[in-house]
Amino acid sequence: MRGPHNILRLVRTGATLERTEAMGVVLDAFDAPKPLRVAARLLGWPFKWLGYNGDPSVPPAPRALTALGPAYIKFGQVLSTRPDVVGDKMARELRVLQDKLPPFSVAEAKAMVESELSVPVDTVFSEFSEPVAAASIAQVHKAKLAKTGETVAVKVLRPNIEKDFRKDIDAFYFAAGLIEGLSPSSRRLRPMDVITHFEGVVMGELDLRLESASASEFAANTANDPGFELPEVKWELSGRRVMTLGWAEGLPLGDNDALDAAGHDRVALSERVLQLFLQHALRDGFFHADMHQGNLKVAPNGNIIALDFGIMGHIDEYTRRVYAEILYGFIRRDYKRVAEVHFEAGYVPADRDVDEFARALRAVGEPIFGMDATRISMGRLLSYLFEVTERFGMETRTELILLQRTMVVVEGVARSLNPKMNIWDVAKPIVEDYIKTSIGPRAFAKDLGKTALVLARFGPRLPGLMEQVLIAQGRDTPEPPPNRFKTAALWSLLGAVVGGALVALVEALL
Repeated sequence: MRGPHNILRLVRTGATLERTEAMGVVLDAFDAPKPLRVAARLLGWPFKWLGYNGDPSVPPAPRALTALGPAYIKFGQVLSTRPDVVGDKMARELRVLQDKLPPFSVAEAKAMVESELSVPVDTVFSEFSEPVAAASIAQVHKAKLAKTGETVAVKVLRPNIEKDFRKDIDAFYFAAGLIEGLSPSSRRLRPMDVITHFEGVVMGELDLRLESASASEFAANTANDPGFELPEVKWELSGRRVMTLGWAEGLPLGDNDALDAAGHDRVALSERVLQLFLQHALRDGFFHADMHQGNLKVAPNGNIIALDFGIMGHIDEYTRRVYAEILYGFIRRDYKRVAEVHFEAGYVPADRDVDEFARALRAVGEPIFGMDATRISMGRLLSYLFEVTERFGMETRTELILLQRTMVVVEGVARSLNPKMNIWDVAKPIVEDYIKTSIGPRAFAKDLGKTALVLARFGPRLPGLMEQVLIAQGRDTPEPPPNRFKTAALWSLLGAVVGGALVALVEALL
């Protein structure tokens, strides 16, 4: 329920930050200006007694976020990959939110497995360990299959997790509604749509059948990617609240000391993790959208292993091309083209001046390119870009939220491995390769070929549709309202002829 009772939840958020002594830590980490510090302390301090106490043995920030619940934990997981934003100390502290949260009992986990799979645990697994990882949504147990002796990972949802997430999401909806009501200018950012998008992502993560399907599709897409592997889904031992996969042996990607001791090349790993993300997003349009260190391992052979497929991103082919052209334009410092892409995609209202927008983008890009490689940040670029697009009336693109957020997280992971990484140099070959294959004569021919296939499927209906159009035009009675199929028929006939000729011409040139 999204009523005023959610005010208590929001007040309790500030009160918890105060009670756990996290308020000052968070304000310092973000280098908050003095007016914001004063306002935050005045609003939080009087209600301190309402806040959750959390675990006193845990540092203030993770203590507060853990006490507040899974949605806040997710936020902390993102910040744990951004030492350039919150500082090295807090980033290290927040990493406990990735896979080291308090677990629930083995007995509860076994009961859930039996209930979900409708078989006794002991008949399926000859061994079933204590939790080896506990995150905000679920925890993982190491087990051994009774029939084959194969070692597997059994993922089990936390008890009552759906109810806990629903409380947080309802409070977020209430806050978004207040923001839109009190600040009409904020409606351009569509806060309610943003929360709706977040809700869809989270609720999908709470059904492990969907995660199993995502893992299977992701594995099929990436089967030939060098230096990358995924554990196999055991479909017969998976359900809505339980998921079983092959066991992935490796070192945590966030443990630099262990990686160095094992002889892994952290520079190569940092470049690979960023390039793999861009490949999956641009080439496949289907990418791992929760790529923090807790979900990534390094196998003994040096391969990167991805885990936890509850949050996967999907972007259509057109949006991929727009995103690639924007990135490529910034890489080449072609700000006019970046501006044109925004207008062509409808991201910026057509009544704005494209040249003025290009100059504003130059003011975003040039200072970043003038920085030392260690200070070049995709996150900073996105922050500046949002400021500029706000001035030009660009609305929040909900379909890009997950992509943009994941880009920031992946950059943070890569920089934790190699602080001297030059983001642009690493991204350039992947983006260039996508541009060559997806924007050019070959891509044009491919698009026309797809159009021809669509026309072929509807071909038998075209004569009848054309006949209806001609009959309607010859009648004396008023013509009925325009029919989209009639218009489509006319354009399809014309497109079939022109498209066929263009396909032949392009193929001849290639």
